[in-house]
Amino acid sequence: MRTGAAAIKAAIIDLDGTMLHTVPDFELALNGMRAEFGLAPTTAAIIEPMVGKGSEKLIRDVLALDYEAARIDAVFDEAMAAYQRHYLAINGQRSTLYPGVLEGLQALKELGLRLACVTNKPVAFARPLLEQKGLAPFFELLYGGDSLARKKPDPLPLLQVCRDFDLAPASVVAIGDSSNDAEAARAAGCFVLTVPYGYNHGMPVQSIQSDGIVDSLLDAAKLVSAHNSTST
Repeated sequence: MRTGAAAIKAAIIDLDGTMLHTVPDFELALNGMRAEFGLAPTTAAIIEPMVGKGSEKLIRDVLALDYEAARIDAVFDEAMAAYQRHYLAINGQRSTLYPGVLEGLQALKELGLRLACVTNKPVAFARPLLEQKGLAPFFELLYGGDSLARKKPDPLPLLQVCRDFDLAPASVVAIGDSSNDAEAARAAGCFVLTVPYGYNHGMPVQSIQSDGIVDSLLDAAKLVSAHNSTST
C-alpha cells in the first residue's frame, strides 16, 4: 500500500474464494440442477473458473456446456429455480474456511477496523453461510449480488459501504481473490489486496492490478497494521 496514504479504517471482504472454498457446494447444487434437465454431471475443475460473477452468469455458463444460446434463454428461469432450490438445501455442507480467515478477521477487528462483506453471491445464500461458518459476528454489513442495482466489478457496492460507514474510499481496503474485486476497488478509490488461493475466473492472481498479494487474511491484517503505523 502507498507510503504516506491515509490510515485504513475499514475492510470490505469478498466471500467465495477469499474466506470460503465454496466450489464443492456449487458442484453439488449445479449437478442437481443439471440432473433435472437430463444432463450429465460436470466437475469442480470446470465450474471453478466460472465462479465469481453472480448466479445468473454461473447458470448460463454451466448450461452453455450443452445448450445453444436460444435454448439457454428458454430454460433459464426453470434452471435458476432448480439451482436455487438445490443450493439452499446444501448451502455450506461442503464449503471450508481457508487458513487464517478467522484469525485474520479477529486481527482486523482488533486494529479497530469496521468490516463489511461484499459478494456477488445472492444475499439469501450468503447470510446463512456466514452464520453457519461463524463469520457473521465480524461483519456490520453484508451486500450480496442482488442487494443493489449493480454488482462487482461495478464500484457501487463498495461505494455504498463507504457511505454507510461515512468513510472516504481512500481509508478503506477491499480484500478479494479476483479481478472483480480489484476493478471495483480501483473504480471506487479504495485500496485492494488479493489472496492467491481463490478462483479469479481461471486467471493467475499476478494478472490482477492490486496493492499487494497477501497469503491470508491474517497477513492482510499485518499489512494494514504496518501501513497504519506509518500513515498520515
